[in-house]
Amino acid sequence: MNPTVTGFGQLALAAPVLQALQEIGYESPTPIQAESIPPLLEGRDLLGQAQTGTGKTAAFALPLLSRLDLGMKQPQVLVLTPTRELAIQVAEAFQAYARHLAGFHVLPIYGGQAMDTQLRQLRRGVHVVIGTPGRIMDHLRRKSLTLDALKSLVLDEADEMLRMGFIDDVEWILEHTPPERQTALFSATMPEAIRRVAQKHLRDPREVRIKSGTATVSTTQQRYWQVSGLHKLDALTRILEVEDFDAALIFVRTKTETVSLAEKLEARGFAAAALNGDMNQVLRERTIEQLKNQTLDIVVATDIAARGLDVQRISHVFNYDIPCDTEAYVHRIGRTGRAGRAGSAILFVSPREMRMLRAIEKATRQPIEPMHLPSGEAVTDRRVAQFKQQIIDVVESEDLGFLHQVVSQIENEQDLSAHEIAAAMAFLLQRERPLQLRETREPAASRTPKASPARGRPDTKERRSGKPERARKPAPDDMVRYRIEVGRSHEATPGDIVGAIANEAGIDSQYIGQIKLYDDYSTVDLPEGMPQEVFRQLKQVRVRQQKLDISREAGGKTGDRPLKAKTSTAEKSRFHKAKDKPAAAKARRESQPVKEKKRRQLHLPR
Repeated sequence: MNPTVTGFGQLALAAPVLQALQEIGYESPTPIQAESIPPLLEGRDLLGQAQTGTGKTAAFALPLLSRLDLGMKQPQVLVLTPTRELAIQVAEAFQAYARHLAGFHVLPIYGGQAMDTQLRQLRRGVHVVIGTPGRIMDHLRRKSLTLDALKSLVLDEADEMLRMGFIDDVEWILEHTPPERQTALFSATMPEAIRRVAQKHLRDPREVRIKSGTATVSTTQQRYWQVSGLHKLDALTRILEVEDFDAALIFVRTKTETVSLAEKLEARGFAAAALNGDMNQVLRERTIEQLKNQTLDIVVATDIAARGLDVQRISHVFNYDIPCDTEAYVHRIGRTGRAGRAGSAILFVSPREMRMLRAIEKATRQPIEPMHLPSGEAVTDRRVAQFKQQIIDVVESEDLGFLHQVVSQIENEQDLSAHEIAAAMAFLLQRERPLQLRETREPAASRTPKASPARGRPDTKERRSGKPERARKPAPDDMVRYRIEVGRSHEATPGDIVGAIANEAGIDSQYIGQIKLYDDYSTVDLPEGMPQEVFRQLKQVRVRQQKLDISREAGGKTGDRPLKAKTSTAEKSRFHKAKDKPAAAKARRESQPVKEKKRRQLHLPR
């Protein structure tokens, strides 16, 4: 890495892109980013050799986004990927980095997706296209994808495309792009066939080679839990309750999340505190000292804040949010297993992040074993054992004479046995934190309905189960796209959003249109003509403890139209004031046949 580059602010990226990076929590560029961004910003071709998981998506996405002409809605950037999963992942990264670029559109294109959907979005106009070679060729042959305005082309994981037999397709696509385009080729290895492509199609490229020298401490046990069913916080709590840990370091992506998670853990009875870059040196040193002297057991930190942290009693490192690159993972888990002591590293990974997990295993040259969450019975047993030990410790260390008299009085006055009194006192003692863990399941409204293959709608069995339908919406021309500040990182689902809007703001669920989830925010289509009072109410609604803080998305279909202080009778039928909701719902129920009543009861999320 260029030693003179310590922050993204030094890389001449566009201000909206820098703002997005700050919100996401990126603080300093990885080696591949520091070396690749300057030449790509200058318009130079690039030949990059780096493993998956080194941060190379941001290495090309950030500079290419900074060079876009948003006023021209034609494909200006084309990214070729070997798999549909990578195409989706790269598209989501572009969308996240471009959150403050007004009117920006990115489109992933791959086989297995409906062609008419892709055609419609291409006609609407996109700035960046990301796709697999076969489907890109289909669109070029149809002339539904035109590359006359193409400025930059990226070949991502070129060696993987070679292995999968796509290299001839890649060459065909390259020959159908403007010759003056900028080209960036990234590959983990550089076989002769890939080097020939580079020599033929790249012009005086800047070569960047990042060696992967990462390795982890052999005394550190590495495990992962694939996020499913329980929310991450509940899963983390279970593990903390059952694991024998001395002190734990929990890594999250953003500064705000350090404070939020630490507060939630404190509320659950753990001695936890945040550690982030916004803290002054005095507070930082105090927090670390508390961790050392055992008045604090858990620290929730960002990557930057934890650098240089050396506390021998840290026995566990939790990657609550998966790191953005393999180097960060190695630095994180290096905080445990010090001086030959055994350490434990636990990684939370969602299904879409399994690719990064495999990259980490490859870079560290060590397997990361799957783990099962402790069962409810295991947590209950642990709580009961701790409770028993507390009782024993009190009996051995405290003078209980006065309390003996109180218990005797209760026995005599109320004709109760000592066992009954003890059980009642135990109940009072554990009321705020019950000894018996009650199993909780994810509510039906928060589960995403599966689409039937035929029409992309929930099948009959799913409709009967009460899961919300996502496809129900009025005509697109009558809809406005809104942005809400809750996304996948908050563990939100389309069902959560439908339920919150339908129930809390009183908007009938049939008028809630398409919902798209991104990492830190989402978009939702709602009917045009939303009254001011409904809009104000929606801003305060919470999903997964996160305020929606709804706003009109710039560049949406009708997003530049003003909110209406007065609404027509037809529009009022779409928006029911939350305070009038029970009466309105009752009136609707009484006016519907029995079957229709039952259908609505099943469909309205709770």
